[in-house]
Amino acid sequence: MPARCTGCRMPSWRVHGRYVRRLSDAPLGGAAVVIELTVRRFKCLNSACPAVTFAEQIPGLASPHARYTPLLRAALTSIALFLAGRPGARLAAALKIRVGKDTLLNLLRAIPDPPDQGVRVLGVDDFALLKGNTYATLLVDLEARRPLDVLPGRDADPLADWLRGHPEVAVICRDRAGAYAEGARSGAPQAQQVADAWHLWRNLAEAVEKTVGSHHPCIRTAFATPPVTEEPPVKSLVTAVPPVEAEPFEPPDGTLDVLGKPRRLVPRTTERYEAAQHRLAAGMSLSAIRRELRLDHSTVRRFARAQSLDELLVKAVNRASILDIHKPYLHQRWNEGCHDIPQLHRELREQGFTGDIQSVRRYFRPFKKPHSPRPKHPSAPQPKPRPAPKPRRVVRWIMTNPGHLSDADATELKEIRAACPHLDAVARHVRAFADMMRDLRGDQLPAWMDRVTQDELPALHSLVNGIRRDFDAVTAVLNSPWSSGQVEGHVCRVKLLKRIGFGRAKLDLLRQRILHSP
Repeated sequence: MPARCTGCRMPSWRVHGRYVRRLSDAPLGGAAVVIELTVRRFKCLNSACPAVTFAEQIPGLASPHARYTPLLRAALTSIALFLAGRPGARLAAALKIRVGKDTLLNLLRAIPDPPDQGVRVLGVDDFALLKGNTYATLLVDLEARRPLDVLPGRDADPLADWLRGHPEVAVICRDRAGAYAEGARSGAPQAQQVADAWHLWRNLAEAVEKTVGSHHPCIRTAFATPPVTEEPPVKSLVTAVPPVEAEPFEPPDGTLDVLGKPRRLVPRTTERYEAAQHRLAAGMSLSAIRRELRLDHSTVRRFARAQSLDELLVKAVNRASILDIHKPYLHQRWNEGCHDIPQLHRELREQGFTGDIQSVRRYFRPFKKPHSPRPKHPSAPQPKPRPAPKPRRVVRWIMTNPGHLSDADATELKEIRAACPHLDAVARHVRAFADMMRDLRGDQLPAWMDRVTQDELPALHSLVNGIRRDFDAVTAVLNSPWSSGQVEGHVCRVKLLKRIGFGRAKLDLLRQRILHSP
């Protein structure tokens, strides 16, 4: 039976020789399978063909230079696609397949790119190859809901070059980074740019958090005085012995350490803030201040942008703790006269507290005097102190739909808004912006920006200035149903692929896994 030359496709009947070829196949019953073929080598009869001899190929079983059957090659390619090198080699060994990690990586690199079918709505976002150092850009077809390509870096030029090769792109959904805006503008001027709704809402939340931090003293003042209920005095015919009054408990100040002494962070931050502000008032640049104070540039910039010292200290003195949800009960028991720390810890353990006794002891250390006598007759119960809510909790209340807040949270937010006009204005602006995003009313954005600039809210003013620089893309996200939500989902999948591969693959291997993994 003749065979066709692999070079010129001319049939030949002239057998030049024979040799034995071994092909690894998929294991059978837990045993490795090797197929031995006696292959004929033919002499090409076409004198113009560069191939003098050629070996016959069996369709569906053998291909030139292959050592695996198509069945085993497809299985190994799938293993490499999901697990990459070393993990894939370990799985193959468990399946009785002998293969090295480098062979799996070569199979992964050999997968052809999916066909280019054109894209109309493109999603663009970045992800970290090495956080804080190396990044890459992910391109997603939002209509087909599949990744299209992975570009090195997160600069404007690679994105612009890719867009020039795809003039059919009509909509580009991106985050608010300036590099992607410039790349989209130069590479696809015909496309409409749509800012990401999630990043826009996050920018608003960051501005609200800065405002709440700068006005947190107003919140502490509003929660400092608990409601007092007066009871009429009861006359008694027996002369009462004045009881030993227990010292009422006051929630600890975050500026003090466990020994009741001022934390080193507070005077250090105060000194640096005053030094930075004094030099700014003298006209010095941020670089000059950094060199003189020997601080990082980002630290100097944070001190320069802060509206007050409280804005810098609010996060440090209001850190969350696993003891927070149990503090009202501890305050009550302390004011009732129970100063036995082991007893308080046992009661908390019964309520589900998972911390150790030292956390409770550290919390009460500044307020429990050593060798102080326990009161035999505790005084009348004091009003429960109300600790001021943490800044992030207030931010969550403001950013949440009022209909989704509990009654207690809604009441405390109402009290905060009544105590601080600035936070009341922030809450009104957030509700108006949320209504615009929900109803897709981008035409109301200019009026909303004008209302914000009329209030004394520097953090929101910075947000408005950023929106003005990217006004068309922000307006488009308030009018368009497209967003980068599914792009963020693909970025989460990329992070999973990185972790499965132990983060040791180069960009070309990671690109193959991103484009071909289901």
